[in-house]
Amino acid sequence: MSSTAKTITFGILTTVAAAVCVRLGLWQLDRLQQRRTQNAIVTERGVAPVLSVADLRGQDTSVTHWRRVRVDAVADYEHELVHATRTQNGSPGVHLLTPVHPLDGSWGDTAVLVLRGYLYAADGRTVDFGKARESDTLHVETLLTSFPPVRAGQARMQSSPRAMRLLNPDSIATLIGRPVAPFVLLVLGDTTMTDITRPSRVPPPPITEGPHLSYALQWFSFATVFVVGFLAFTRTRRK
Repeated sequence: MSSTAKTITFGILTTVAAAVCVRLGLWQLDRLQQRRTQNAIVTERGVAPVLSVADLRGQDTSVTHWRRVRVDAVADYEHELVHATRTQNGSPGVHLLTPVHPLDGSWGDTAVLVLRGYLYAADGRTVDFGKARESDTLHVETLLTSFPPVRAGQARMQSSPRAMRLLNPDSIATLIGRPVAPFVLLVLGDTTMTDITRPSRVPPPPITEGPHLSYALQWFSFATVFVVGFLAFTRTRRK
């Protein structure tokens, strides 16, 4: 292959590589904009008036997601579950999921799932449910969150009958023997763990822009390196 052909080939490869890097950088900027839009929604809903559990009946969860909700309900500790293999501050544990029945009866036989907090568990699934109980009637402020997207696989852990590997509402409904509301209410409060047998509240997801801007700058830098490298190569060839 002649030197001219090699230069042309190198130029084509450089152009393709730089174009890919630029495209990835633009993708990260798009992700950043989406994140900023989401953050604005979360912030706006965080300062909106507190809803009652009854207000959620028939509502689209995409509209009420991240709204604060006041819960006054009877806890069904007998059907309590855990979301296994969770961590908090680097410690292994579980998230405690408690079905509740609102005092106003607005949800009928449907159970509303409340994430009461984090519990330490050395194996990531086994806890003492009895010691983790609070009052029979809960009066708490919560944050409305959605169930995660359904994933393939066994939702329930075979090694622990009350531990869920995946938060699947249909599997949870089958396990507790009644329908489940299409959302999870995250109890707000003190996230400090003072007693490993008692639940500490799980902090809400932080409102940050994430690493998207730094990733975009990295991709644009890679594109610049490719282009500058090619120009330096061709200049050297000419000399």
